Amino acid sequence: MSAAAEAPSPQTGRTITTDIPARLDRLPWSRWHWTVVIGLGTVWILDGLEVTVVGNIAGRLAEPGSGVSITSGQITGVAAALYVAGACSGALFWGRLTDRFGRKNLFMITLAVYLAATALTAVSWEAWWFFLFRFLTGFGIGGEYAAINSAIDELIPAPYRGRVDLVINGSFWLGAVGGSLLSIVALDTDLLARNVGWRLTFALGAVLALVILLVRRHVPESPRWLLIHGRDGEAEEIVSGIERRVEREKGVTLPEPGSELEIHQRGSVTFLEIARTVFGRYRRRAVLGFSLFIGQAFLYNAITFGFGAILTRFYGVPSDRTGYYFAVIAVGNFCGPLLLGKLFDTVGRRVMISSTYLLSGLLLFGTAWLFDRGVLNAGTLTACWCAVLFFASAGASSAYLTVSEIFPMETRAMSIAFFYALGTAAGGISGPLLFADLTGTGRAGDTVLAFSIGAALMCAAGLVAAFLAVRAERRSLEDIARPLTAVADRARAATRGARGTPGAPGAAPGTQGPSAPPAPSTP
Repeated sequence: MSAAAEAPSPQTGRTITTDIPARLDRLPWSRWHWTVVIGLGTVWILDGLEVTVVGNIAGRLAEPGSGVSITSGQITGVAAALYVAGACSGALFWGRLTDRFGRKNLFMITLAVYLAATALTAVSWEAWWFFLFRFLTGFGIGGEYAAINSAIDELIPAPYRGRVDLVINGSFWLGAVGGSLLSIVALDTDLLARNVGWRLTFALGAVLALVILLVRRHVPESPRWLLIHGRDGEAEEIVSGIERRVEREKGVTLPEPGSELEIHQRGSVTFLEIARTVFGRYRRRAVLGFSLFIGQAFLYNAITFGFGAILTRFYGVPSDRTGYYFAVIAVGNFCGPLLLGKLFDTVGRRVMISSTYLLSGLLLFGTAWLFDRGVLNAGTLTACWCAVLFFASAGASSAYLTVSEIFPMETRAMSIAFFYALGTAAGGISGPLLFADLTGTGRAGDTVLAFSIGAALMCAAGLVAAFLAVRAERRSLEDIARPLTAVADRARAATRGARGTPGAPGAAPGTQGPSAPPAPSTP
């Protein structure tokens, strides 16, 4: 079914014609796709568990008898910032290796790094040890963002890519629910000693990572990556195997793919080529990526890290009960991508990205105003946050989707890493430090200021998306951004010959290709 020539080993420097991207995009949803989602997507549950547990146990970990001499401010400020700094540096380090050595190699290694670091966090006895392994835990998670998002988008069919990506990134909040409830048990001194409960929460994260590592072994390398790097024989074998599984499951014969792509295979892409592509050819998309990441990173990393402290300082909620409130907020966060995700594939990226950012920002302004007037209590503040984060979560997840699909295949993982690192560094490192300082004063006006800054950045990002967001819904990745290795004129001619229409994988970036086949029911 493929025009790609088989090769027993990597052979770069050849020009081949292949229909493998089109074959992947025309697949119906199947059990095999669920394997990909479970094997790759569940890691965000661990990330949510990590971040939430640290925020909720801050008060107890700072108490005498915890086994570590550390303050609550150091946990929600310094340790949180180090975790984000580790994630940013890890994204850049692992992102480059992901584009060079493959998605699968790196998403196995980065998960192993996370597993080891979180296990070592559990045996912390000094503040410096806790800080070091929070950094290394983030270092592994940052690599996951680059390797996992690029692999998912290259394996999921175009009609489903938006909703699947959003739900997977939104599953962070399932981990947050688990972290909130787990912290309630861990902080109960009637069940566990002060120096034991918090350690078990990190140990559990390591155990879950080990389970995911075992499942992940069954997820293949991205055929798209293999094609680019001269391993088209392996790509053909993987895709043919997937097609046979899908045909057996569905009891149908798959239709012929509608397009082909001609590429010149190569081993790697230099940093200079990546920079020229992202900031030269796609500079408007670069502005979009920065805006989306800075807005969501500041809101989430600044405000959610300090939510427990707000409940405790302003409403007298005991530190061992803040987990209940955060669990409610986390459920609202997950419901956003779950319920709105399909609209990103139907209504479209531009409308949905801009509207979710703007709505969350405006609702956050409203929450800040009510908080300043003193009319909220712990319950109503939680309800306001649920409304804000229902939309913000879908918008934040779409940031990862956006930078993953709007740049060429050869730069995908590095693009994700770059925008994640710079955007998160701007909002995610300064955010927790600033917010911990503002909420630490105990003055409502300072907390309102932090809310307002986050709201303003979300609204600004929404306005940028309204003008610059790419209409990527239901289009192949090769149509949205032509691979750097594509033979432009030949690819376009081959596609027209096959389909009789302009556009598709050989079309210029930003043009609308032919419509994807109608999407079956939501996976």
